[in-house]
Amino acid sequence: MLTYDLEARGGLPLYEYLYRRLRDDILSGALAAGERLPSKRALAEHLRVSVITVEGAYQQLEAEGYIDARPRRGFFVSPVDRALAAPAPSAEVPAEPEDRVWRLDLKSGGVDPSCFPSALWARLTRQVLSEGSHLAPAPHQGLPVLREAIAGDLRDFKGMTVSPEQIVVGAGAEYLYLLLAQLLGRETIFALEDPGYPKIRQVYGKWGAACRPIPLDGQGMALGPLYASGATAAHLSPAHHYPTGIVTPITRRQALLRWAEEVDGVIIEDDYDSEFRFTGRPIPTLQSIDRRGRVIYMNTFSQTISPSIRVGFMVLPPRLLERYRRELGFYASTVPALDQQVLARFLSGGGSPAGSWYEQHLSRTRKKYRLLRAAVLERFALCPFAASLTDRGAGLHFLLHLNRTEDDEALRQRAEGLGVRLGFLSEYSAVPNPAYDHTLVVSYAGLKAERLDEAEALLSAVFQPGE
Repeated sequence: MLTYDLEARGGLPLYEYLYRRLRDDILSGALAAGERLPSKRALAEHLRVSVITVEGAYQQLEAEGYIDARPRRGFFVSPVDRALAAPAPSAEVPAEPEDRVWRLDLKSGGVDPSCFPSALWARLTRQVLSEGSHLAPAPHQGLPVLREAIAGDLRDFKGMTVSPEQIVVGAGAEYLYLLLAQLLGRETIFALEDPGYPKIRQVYGKWGAACRPIPLDGQGMALGPLYASGATAAHLSPAHHYPTGIVTPITRRQALLRWAEEVDGVIIEDDYDSEFRFTGRPIPTLQSIDRRGRVIYMNTFSQTISPSIRVGFMVLPPRLLERYRRELGFYASTVPALDQQVLARFLSGGGSPAGSWYEQHLSRTRKKYRLLRAAVLERFALCPFAASLTDRGAGLHFLLHLNRTEDDEALRQRAEGLGVRLGFLSEYSAVPNPAYDHTLVVSYAGLKAERLDEAEALLSAVFQPGE
């Protein structure tokens, strides 16, 4: 008769402990295939437990296929491939690395959290929750109310005439890159700005797409190398290139549109941080001058609101919209309906002479960043390790050219040892170029004006050790 020490069960219910012991004996071979188990009543009397306890253990074993019940005959051990069924030896799972806390971070490209409209966002969230509208599933392109709000914002502030039906909402830029890679197909060759945002080539590359780095000249993506690349899709940021800050002029934009028409290709306009322009008028989008449906426009709310809300969108030309719905319409919306409802109200609500809540938020944020930018540029320009600055009057970053000769990697490692996170222009280039050495990409939005003395002292310790 089967005997088990039920006192060793710890906090497990009796039936579960008995089930585990019987299962382990079956897997180890102690109970052979075809062997008849004791009846429920007999085993219960032997172990001095209730019949219900044994019945619960037998039912679980039968449900998982370890035993089978034969009418009027009892329970029998099922054949089990013990080599496959035996539990794998436990492997030590490495701990998830903790995010490092930096004394100074000039690389992350974050935003000032104090700019986030927390009180208003909480009020809008409570409104949506009280109405229950967030419980309905969102269409795969996003909620119509959000797409209408985005279309209105693009019309009023970007000069873009787009239908809400052309807009696809997704969980951030990287997700949208993946959708575009699938939409355009594996045979598509992508031309990417070099230097450029590394995650673009990482996402396309992981998908299996061929990527061609295209060098930049003073007007953006160089046309000669673009034509020679054989690419049929060009991913670029003409309003304010990251990280160099180059603005693509109208003549080059028109030439890029001609290229797309000639190769029957598309241009992916990544309108990164174009909302933050501090000198001159806003630059019209490439999509707004496209008359042939060759431009896919992309943007997110990561810089203008917060990276943590993970909401981006793309505007598809009509000729690609039908293909998207046919081939990718099975994807569910990746942004929670609650977040979409709240964002839609934030974009379109308010109705004061100062504009919508979103307009007012952008106005306050621009003013704050304009003052911070002026203070940071003035301080960094006077640093003894600074050779020069390159600032295009837009965006939340600038280039700081160093008068150092040490290798960028050596400087980066020394900085990390001091708790300083730096991004060098050479890290953004797929093809090494000595012209990019000894240049920092400074993301300043996370700096505090009152801590610039500390920032300069830390940078001096990195670039002028022992001096």
